[in-house]
Amino acid sequence: MVEQPTQPGGSRVVIEVWSDLGCPWCYVGKHRLQTAIARRPDADRFGIVLRSFELDPGAPREPEENAKSFLRAHGGTAADVLRAERQMRALARQEGLAYSLSRLNANTFDLHRVVQYAGAHGRGFEFFSTVQDGFFAGTLNPHDPDTLAGVAEAVGLDGRRAREVLAGSEYADRVRADRDAGLELGALGVPFVVLDRRVAAPGAQKVPVYDRLLQQVAGPVASERVS
Repeated sequence: MVEQPTQPGGSRVVIEVWSDLGCPWCYVGKHRLQTAIARRPDADRFGIVLRSFELDPGAPREPEENAKSFLRAHGGTAADVLRAERQMRALARQEGLAYSLSRLNANTFDLHRVVQYAGAHGRGFEFFSTVQDGFFAGTLNPHDPDTLAGVAEAVGLDGRRAREVLAGSEYADRVRADRDAGLELGALGVPFVVLDRRVAAPGAQKVPVYDRLLQQVAGPVASERVS
């Protein structure tokens, strides 16, 4: 974690979040960060920008069971996967988050291209977060173009354009550029959060840690400034 002096209060703070769809800690960490922001009276000062980061660029395009995907990428046994997943589900539920064990994983490059399209219209984080929440809840298939087009429309984008992006190769350079930028900033994996390009926090931090990081870049909340 890298920290530098606080900026003057009142200005807009951009929070960049490098993430990938099927990363459980990204899912949990995202909600912890949102909780920390929401409980500040100046929450509207903070804007979250989703940055693309493929954890498994070699993943197949055809969806595969979560256990198979994990074993292919990390090794181990099916029992190891089930044990880890159950532990993650318990943690997520403690934080009020849905967590399905019946997820299907696939290559996320095309999804990230749609995220980039959404980001170009100021809806990247909202689009990605909606897809990821539905994916982990087991209520949304992120590998279905019609489903992604529907999410795009739900967050105020053009579903037809989302389908066009999926069918072509637009925004591929931006997906790769995001990952390169994350690596240059020190990301060894995701989630990786950078606040105002001055404070970096790898991993899914707990809410009190995000509280301190927000204070580091934006100053204490009003109640803390009273002497």
